Amino acid sequence: MDKFVFILELLAEKGPSDLNEIVQETKISRSTAHRLLTAMEGHHLVMKNKEGYLLGSRITGWGEVSSSKRLVELAKPSLINLTKLTGESSQLYVKEGNKRICIASVEPKLGLTNTVPVGSVFPLDVGSAGKVFKVWSEKYKDHEKYNDIRQQGWTESVAERVEGVASVSSPIFSQTGTLRAAVSVSGPISRIGTEPSKILSEHVINAAREIEQLLKS
Repeated sequence: MDKFVFILELLAEKGPSDLNEIVQETKISRSTAHRLLTAMEGHHLVMKNKEGYLLGSRITGWGEVSSSKRLVELAKPSLINLTKLTGESSQLYVKEGNKRICIASVEPKLGLTNTVPVGSVFPLDVGSAGKVFKVWSEKYKDHEKYNDIRQQGWTESVAERVEGVASVSSPIFSQTGTLRAAVSVSGPISRIGTEPSKILSEHVINAAREIEQLLKS
């Protein structure tokens, strides 16, 4: 365990480091360091690029969860109610760079669930929550092709990120009008259909507005 911590501390302080640098700085043998890095990479604790090893998406996700603690505390009752009303899984996402991170998740007590662990990191180009961060971003705010989506207040996806799963999401804005997060409901297509917005969009929008009001209080 100590050796894992030594490596993570080094990458947190120094940034991208190759195997030779890690061995030199931590005094861990080369074979052991390589074995540990391989295991950590498999769990997304570290990742590797052309510059070397760096902290992985799971570490980034946990960090974002911690920094968004107040948002999670305010939103959790609305997520619980959203799951109660829909019978489906609900999540809260924030944007970090070109990724989205799940910072809160509530699962129904019964039936087939779509588990999204807190700290999960996903790309922005798939899933209804990813679409929220695109459609309502500063970059695309003047694009007319998204006007209808912005007016309706929700996005949906069907079997984009996970086969057999659909979702509906809505944006959450801060008091200054900045996009703060996305609230989402997801479930199996066999239960919510290929047009999940028909049964979920109103509930998701209401949850987003509730959370916004709490952020402004």
